[in-house]
Amino acid sequence: MDHRLNVHLIRSKKRRKTLSLRVKEDGRIVLYVPYHTPKGEIEGFIKEKESWVIKKISEKERSIKETERAFIPGEKFLYLGESYPLEIRESDHQEPPLKLSFGKFILGQDHIEKARDLFVQWYKREAKEKIAGRVGYYSNRLDLFPKGIKITSAKYRWGSCSRDNQLSFSWRMIMAPLTIIDYILIHELAHIKEKNHSRRFWVYLESILPDYRRKRLWLKENGHRLRF
Repeated sequence: MDHRLNVHLIRSKKRRKTLSLRVKEDGRIVLYVPYHTPKGEIEGFIKEKESWVIKKISEKERSIKETERAFIPGEKFLYLGESYPLEIRESDHQEPPLKLSFGKFILGQDHIEKARDLFVQWYKREAKEKIAGRVGYYSNRLDLFPKGIKITSAKYRWGSCSRDNQLSFSWRMIMAPLTIIDYILIHELAHIKEKNHSRRFWVYLESILPDYRRKRLWLKENGHRLRF
């Protein structure tokens, strides 16, 4: 394989003709090919796509830098799809060290060194409360009941459904608009009925969310903004 690009090759017996190259959110380069594709054809395809891959990697590196946090006054932080500026005030020990109030995140001056941890804790609490409520609502509406709900710190996977119907969701999704959060929740609830991404799964999901493709595209194009 091409060591400079460090391409991870996946041969598939289900894939008939096409070769597909993808740059994952975590920067991995994955090439999907039909099982018996000759080595020469694979190397030629990688060479042909090399400039495209380098461009995509550069874009992802830029997006990572853009989401690095300095925790300075005026810096904006996402919550439910809206951006809120950070204000740093003299610490009031009668108040929480970090809160969202009147359209601003307010951080006590004595807690600046712990700002990142405080934001993560705040996001996790919000995610736990709101995701549980939304899952409960859609579970009753769709008659799909998970075994339990877990909030994780996953960076590149928004949600998952285990074989025994345990749902897991990344707290980072609480930064997305509510309609996108609902898409992720419904997507995983749908896996209680259809365990894999077969055609039946997508048909079933579309019966619940006719515009799921638009929401899926939003995540693909904007997911990097939800990193922290």
